[in-house]
Amino acid sequence: MKKTLLGLGAVVIFMASFTKADLEKEKTVVATATLSNHAMQMSAGEKLINKSDCIGCHNKVNKIIGPAYVDIAKKYPATEKNINYLADKIIKGGTGVWGTMPMSAHASLKPADAKLMVKYILSLKKK
Repeated sequence: MKKTLLGLGAVVIFMASFTKADLEKEKTVVATATLSNHAMQMSAGEKLINKSDCIGCHNKVNKIIGPAYVDIAKKYPATEKNINYLADKIIKGGTGVWGTMPMSAHASLKPADAKLMVKYILSLKKK
């Protein structure tokens, strides 16, 4: 009887550890799939921002040196006029709108790319 209980206990422990390993593996697979899915859904503007030096001064939700992207989206409605204005501001740089710290110019940035970046930023407006 003791041998049977001991054997049964060993089988239960083995099965429990096997299930735990499977759960960890499944969590890893789900996390990897989620990251891959986000990368595939990332807009062209967001990709351009991530490859640029913008992240040194701006963050999606928190003010760093410059304003957070959500604050910019809150201030500017997504109109063609604002998209052109902000794209021009990115290319030429400027100061005074969000404080005294100047934003450096990005003269090598194509206007079409700057507009994609602005459209992404303005899409972050919370409704």
